[in-house]
Amino acid sequence: MCDTLADVDIDALKASRGGSWDRLHELARRRRMAGSEIDELSVLYRQGAADLAAVRAQIPDPDLIRALSRDLAAARARLTGAPGASTASLSRWFRVSLPAALFETRWWIVGVTAAFVLVASLQAWWLLRDPSLFATLGSPSELENYAQRDFVAYYSQDTASEFGASVWFNNAFIALQCIGGGITGVFPVYVLFQNAQSLGVSAAVVIEYAGPGQFFGFILPHGIPELTAIFIAGAAGLRVFWSMLVPGARTRLQAVAATGRAMVTIALGLVILLFISGVLEGFVTPSGLPVWVKIGLGTLVTAAVWVYILVVGGRASQAGYSGDLESDAGYAVPVAG
Repeated sequence: MCDTLADVDIDALKASRGGSWDRLHELARRRRMAGSEIDELSVLYRQGAADLAAVRAQIPDPDLIRALSRDLAAARARLTGAPGASTASLSRWFRVSLPAALFETRWWIVGVTAAFVLVASLQAWWLLRDPSLFATLGSPSELENYAQRDFVAYYSQDTASEFGASVWFNNAFIALQCIGGGITGVFPVYVLFQNAQSLGVSAAVVIEYAGPGQFFGFILPHGIPELTAIFIAGAAGLRVFWSMLVPGARTRLQAVAATGRAMVTIALGLVILLFISGVLEGFVTPSGLPVWVKIGLGTLVTAAVWVYILVVGGRASQAGYSGDLESDAGYAVPVAG
């Protein structure tokens, strides 16, 4: 009686899931796949993994388990680094994994941005409200020389390409500090606070001795996308710390691991944004272009980043992606809740 019931259950399962298993088998062994087929394979992998778990727990048919395990292993190899799928995997990362990770971090980015701007603004206001405080920073001639000459000369100290590269590495190091120290919950705050204070002091000195046009004309073209990258890095780092404090339905280890993998996804994306910012700082900021054109280019890059986060990332999130490379590949461990 039990054998008959098991046969019926297996037949019913094969009838309902057989088409998906056949498609999984086909795609897992296909030599070349388009981006949409990679996405389809990812979904089929997740479904197949769930089916395999159900078969093992309820109706452990060895032939079915062997066939599903073989197809899932082949699919996993395709999704996690088969040479033929590298271009499609990169496309998939850029289309769903990166924007989904950024979308999941969006409110942290907004919070870090607001806090940074507030600290920098308060620092600048504190100095500008009482000009006598500038005496603690240097003599009037030194500050005037910095505001009118050094501040501008800084952007032309090397060739455009050399300066852009040095800026890229410097900002990447700051972003790395925010991301790498995120688990502490303190280090990203320290790094962001120090940079906000430094920006506020520079703003106050340049505005006082050379006018606001001098400061904003040279800071905003590259500063808007550059600081956005730093804010994203700080937000990603702090989100890891928060996942350790409030893991939700997952275990603390699972929560930190998942958020950490999403943080790595974001870190890879920041390389691109910081490179663009370096190009702007090296080639656009010191150029003879009208100020409104230079600021417009920086604003356009930042606006594109936010469209990417909110629109592309929102769609990826609704499709079930989180930016966790392991979860998005279809083999995350189920959690309660």
